[in-house]
Amino acid sequence: MTSSLALEITGLKKSFDRPAVNGLDLKVYGGEFYALLGPNGAGKTTTLRMVAGLLLPDAGEITVFGTKLMRDPIAAKSKIAWVSDEPMIYDKLTVMEYLEFVSGLWGVEPDIAEQRSLELVDWLGLAPHAMERCGGFSKGMRQKVALAGALVHEPQLIILDEPLTGLDASSARQVKDVLLSRVKRGTTIIMTTHILEVAERMAERIGVIADGRLVAEGTFQELRERSSNQSSTLEDVFLDIVETGEEEAGLGSIAA
Repeated sequence: MTSSLALEITGLKKSFDRPAVNGLDLKVYGGEFYALLGPNGAGKTTTLRMVAGLLLPDAGEITVFGTKLMRDPIAAKSKIAWVSDEPMIYDKLTVMEYLEFVSGLWGVEPDIAEQRSLELVDWLGLAPHAMERCGGFSKGMRQKVALAGALVHEPQLIILDEPLTGLDASSARQVKDVLLSRVKRGTTIIMTTHILEVAERMAERIGVIADGRLVAEGTFQELRERSSNQSSTLEDVFLDIVETGEEEAGLGSIAA
């Protein structure tokens, strides 16, 4: 792959009661849709929270479009949008008020902010609720509002932790369409998901982590070729890779 690096992680470590991320190396390229998969407790969310600047690593380095996060966090974070699986929005604001507020934090010009906000609420099916307060929204609706807020400043790198959690089929389709449209426009996306079908269909490359380390990486076809299970589904390939990776912990990554 010849594209410039959007995200480079080198030797990343973070421990709580035990190591959560243990010497992780990872590269995501500009304009790429990258899915980060792993079992519960593998270190996915911890990794993304460190990339977003919400957690300080114990060791290692994170570089975002050439900017080292620890050296210049403001410059690095200005290129990033973060959406967690638990949407954090202001209940007393309407959708449009929330987007206006977030746009102001990022210094987006009011006219541009309004245009982008209207486009986002339309894409995400929020237009009928644009003037309603967020306090009464379902989790799925709140997730879409949080995503709109993350996108309104046109970030170069979007970090998504289980973005389809709580969404019905129609809402999930809207979110996936918006994300894919962003990738077509050159935005980079890194996403965790337990819905393996989503990763298989949307991601250009897939990384699998176990015990805080990258144990496999590549396109779905490349992962299938490395796995001992030549099944046509990502689920079987994923389970085989995770089992093999956990057994080989400490023996080195099999990632490309």
